[in-house]
Amino acid sequence: MTGAVKVAVLEHKAADIRASLLRLIGEAGSGHPGSSLSCVEILTSLYYGSNAIDPFKPLPTRDMMVLSKGHAVPALYAILIDLKVLSKVPGEQLRAFGSRFQGHPDCRFTPAIDLSTGSLGQGLSAGLGYVLGTRIAGTGRRAYVVLGDGECQEGQVWEAALLAGVHRARNLFAIVDYNKIQHDGAIDSIVPMEPFARKWEAFGWRVLEINGHDFTQLAQATAETDDSRPTVIIAHTIKGKGVAYMEGDWHWHSVANAERLRLDFVKEPQHA
Repeated sequence: MTGAVKVAVLEHKAADIRASLLRLIGEAGSGHPGSSLSCVEILTSLYYGSNAIDPFKPLPTRDMMVLSKGHAVPALYAILIDLKVLSKVPGEQLRAFGSRFQGHPDCRFTPAIDLSTGSLGQGLSAGLGYVLGTRIAGTGRRAYVVLGDGECQEGQVWEAALLAGVHRARNLFAIVDYNKIQHDGAIDSIVPMEPFARKWEAFGWRVLEINGHDFTQLAQATAETDDSRPTVIIAHTIKGKGVAYMEGDWHWHSVANAERLRLDFVKEPQHA
């Protein structure tokens, strides 16, 4: 398969994942569409790309994937449904009591979820622990940790970043979904993150800045490790990517209009 064909396949897959996650959120009338849509290419690249994670294999026999920005889990559910890891039974809804499709990843109930997340800031620490543990075990597995940009306002992220730099955790990849919008508005109007790249560099990380919706750039960024440093991929993305009226609108971090979402993305049953 040529590079151009591979990218076209991934782009088609990403479109399917977007439609699926919007149905999940639309049926529930609740969730985080803007945050889920912005990381679709990132997650699609991790599960269908060159170094694809195999969710059917148990840890620690494969690389780890931590969705630290756990509120974006509808994108991950859509992928696991597509891969046949999960199947949605009639009446089962996102964020419903007792559902396997909780509002944040929960590895107790949902197969192939590597870490329960939702309290922002904790995922990078777990990813670091995994790569250091597999280093000791001699297997040297990778951990990919998908962070939100607003999440990077949390102090624990920087504690983990400091420790990862000190220990030269070369198999740790932090991927920041840098859509520049958090729950209550623009990052720059709340707690600005810039100079973002220089902060990671100061903690001893290799820093790559890419277009987070470009599959070629995503593949190149994860192709190789650095022999002496962990890697952070600052993936510039668009909040609500793929839905024109959501793009760049902080109101759609969560569901701004449940009825519009249902009408636009949930098919009504056909009556005979």
